[in-house]
Amino acid sequence: MSAASQQLLDSFDALAEADKHRVAVEIMRRFAATGTGDLPEEALVEAADDLFLALDAEEARHASR
Repeated sequence: MSAASQQLLDSFDALAEADKHRVAVEIMRRFAATGTGDLPEEALVEAADDLFLALDAEEARHASR
């Protein structure tokens, strides 16, 4: 792994959970757009759905405080 890749991962780890979800979805969207990934589009969509559900649950938890 390159130093730039490791720096990206370190920066990602430092993000708030809600931002991590948003960034992960955006990275998956961009990766899927390249058409070079081994994952089928359905798997990416399912992963994005899971991330959005987790984000919604987190937001609901914060709203109830």
